[in-house]
Amino acid sequence: MSPKSPSSIASLQAHAPVFAAMGDETRLSLIIKLCDGQPHSISQLTQNSSLSRQAITKHLRVLENVGIVRGVRSGRESLFEFNPAPLEEMKHYLNQVSGQWEQALARLKSFVED
Repeated sequence: MSPKSPSSIASLQAHAPVFAAMGDETRLSLIIKLCDGQPHSISQLTQNSSLSRQAITKHLRVLENVGIVRGVRSGRESLFEFNPAPLEEMKHYLNQVSGQWEQALARLKSFVED
């Protein structure tokens, strides 16, 4: 396995935390809310949710730890904004994996047809 291979240990270790962070319905809904390009306070993100501010904060911290969300202080308030860079990296990673599958299927097709 080369270091750039999607299945390399380094690649798996780099991408697994982002997949894990996005593997939660609440966190995905927070990402959708934050995709409007505006920073949002915890109280804004809690609106129309059955979750407490504390629960939303915990989910935001998970997203912040993998870089999908940035938290900034504005006076006494924490504002959170979306950072698309980790998702762009994931898109590139998934395109690499998809390319590997396409190559494997092409080899299988060639083998079966020959």
